[in-house]
Amino acid sequence: MDLGLPNFDSELEELGLLAQTAGMTPVARVACKRKAPDAALFVGSGKADEIKALAEETGATEVLFDQSLSPAQQRNLERHIGLPVNDRTLLILEIFAQRARSHEGKLQVELARLQYVSTRLVRRWSHLERQTGGAGVRGGPGEKQIELDRRMIGEAIKRTKERLVKLKKQRQTQRRQRERQGAFTISLVGYTNAGKSTLFNALVKARAYAANQLFATLDTTTRQLYLGNEEGGGRSVSLSDTVGFIRDLPHNLVAAFEATLQEAVDADLLLHVVDAANPNHPEQIAEVQRVLREIGAADVPQMLVFNKIDALPEGQQPRHESDVFELDGLTVPRLFVSSRTGKGLGELRRTLAQAAGPRPGAPAAESPEIQDHHA
Repeated sequence: MDLGLPNFDSELEELGLLAQTAGMTPVARVACKRKAPDAALFVGSGKADEIKALAEETGATEVLFDQSLSPAQQRNLERHIGLPVNDRTLLILEIFAQRARSHEGKLQVELARLQYVSTRLVRRWSHLERQTGGAGVRGGPGEKQIELDRRMIGEAIKRTKERLVKLKKQRQTQRRQRERQGAFTISLVGYTNAGKSTLFNALVKARAYAANQLFATLDTTTRQLYLGNEEGGGRSVSLSDTVGFIRDLPHNLVAAFEATLQEAVDADLLLHVVDAANPNHPEQIAEVQRVLREIGAADVPQMLVFNKIDALPEGQQPRHESDVFELDGLTVPRLFVSSRTGKGLGELRRTLAQAAGPRPGAPAAESPEIQDHHA
């Protein structure tokens, strides 16, 4: 469901992909053009009636909206349509909850989910049921259920934040160790499903999970990338694969993933990976730039990597392996690669070696042993 935004066909298609990633099967889509959202139903009563009829006709069991709904709009729509109604924010949170693997990733997702549900207080979150209890618990039989819920969620948010603070300190210690060792750090960033993890695996011969789906990777993985004598003066650099960005990434999710995204903020170089075969890649580049500004990484030097060139038609194949690209008023290097076939990876390695430069005082050769710091 989209509300009169430009390019809403592609945006609804992305919403459908998000739904599939979450394990759902889209059965129909509806677009609505309005000058402004309806305060009560977001789309107006006539359109809500149309959605209800379409849901009954197709046998839909849930309705998804591409924009964020207020708690009141969500509640009113559910009453009007007679089905669960959720928005893009909750859908992304559900995907992240399914995909998080590390302890830190799970805590970050949990914090974002708690902050989201704290504004709604709908009792559909099984992991919150009666976590409080024992000595010192306030609230007798006469206390309203909503007050119990609010206190329970508030205490869970506080506990989760405290755990994340400890993990953030551990990450800072690890980064300081890399800095003392003179490590040149590179972080892969980009729109979700641009092929970051596939490129990461191709460069460091790793086995990080990669799939043709949205948000295949949530947890940061860091490996040593050995550039070799000829290319890198016998040095290694630290390469990190990070979570993908997406349009309208919920702000509380960006905040919750601060520790993970800090890898990008502290990097010496960002490899901004772009799906060259996606017709909407200019908009995706702009969205990644917006998130980088939001997390404080706008000033980190960037290198654009146009990936998936093997999926481009013959007439759109790049003539050269590299050129330059104007990004937010700055001219940055751009390289064309295919992580799947390996085309252009040699030129990418050479360009990375030039950017990193030889490590001062480094020996003539360095062991290419790969170290894993899976977060």
